[in-house]
Amino acid sequence: MTNKLVCPKIKTLAQLIKIVRGLKRRHKTVVFTNGCFDILHFGHVKYLRQAKKKGDALIVGLNSDRSVKKLKGKTRPLNAEFQRAYILSELSCVDFVVIFNEETPYNLINALKPDILVKGGDWQKDKIVGADVIAKYGGKVIVIPYIEGFSTTKLIRKIIEKKPR
Repeated sequence: MTNKLVCPKIKTLAQLIKIVRGLKRRHKTVVFTNGCFDILHFGHVKYLRQAKKKGDALIVGLNSDRSVKKLKGKTRPLNAEFQRAYILSELSCVDFVVIFNEETPYNLINALKPDILVKGGDWQKDKIVGADVIAKYGGKVIVIPYIEGFSTTKLIRKIIEKKPR
C-alpha cells in the first residue's frame, strides 16, 4: 500500500520540500502545525480549521508511533501512525500530512521553512519548538486560543472510568 495510491495528502519530507518550494514560488502562505492527534476530537478539528485560515496550505507534522511512545508513555498511541495520518488527511482543512520520528518537529520545521508556525494555546510562545527557526527568516508564530475541555488524555480517562467492571 503506497501513500500515493491510498492517500495523496500523506507525504514524505522530501516530497513536501518540493511542494513547499512550488507553493512559495506562487506566493502562497504555508502554515505548519504538529501533534500526536491520537484520538481526533472536536478541539483538534476546531484548532486545525483555525490554523488553515492563517494561510493557503496547511501542513500537519504528525508524531510517529515511536515518537508518541517517548512523549506519552508505553500505552500510547492508541491508533497507529498511518491511521492517524489518514484521518487527518481526510479533513478538508488539512492539505498535507508528514510523519516524523523525533520527539519534536524541529528538524521538520527547519527543512520546510513554513511562513507561519501555529500551536494551541496550551503552549507558551517562548516554549514553542521551531519558533527560533521561524524568527530567523521573518516568519510568524501564532498561538491559537486553547479550547477548554478537550484533551485526548482526558478523553481516554473518561472512557476508562465508564468501562464496565
